[in-house]
Amino acid sequence: MIDVTAAIIKKDGLILIAQRNKADKLADLWEFPGGKIEEGETPQKCLQRELVEEFGIETEIGDFFGESIYQYEHGTVRLLVYWVIWRKGQLIPKVHAQVKWALPEGLKDYPFAPADIPLVAKLVNRIANEKH
Repeated sequence: MIDVTAAIIKKDGLILIAQRNKADKLADLWEFPGGKIEEGETPQKCLQRELVEEFGIETEIGDFFGESIYQYEHGTVRLLVYWVIWRKGQLIPKVHAQVKWALPEGLKDYPFAPADIPLVAKLVNRIANEKH
């Protein structure tokens, strides 16, 4: 099992999503930003480290949002997703093809990595229910 973290970062009602680059196993698919947990690292510390490494931003890790387990050809991934607050730093993608700030209801229009798909659905439903 490969443990991976991901961030849901909201700004002005939009959600940050990132597109994997062409050299990655899941090339061109979209994801919530994050990365693999290293030995001895908590999911929260992993997520803070990954967001610095991949985007140059400092963050505060909030509440746990959800988990998704998906069996890829290269192994089983357990994706742990957290609400994250962007505290400082300029967002500069260093490993992704591109990033976007997307409307929550528009997330379904992006081809997400399979492990992210159930969490995208959960997020869209949660935000839709908050508006009612």
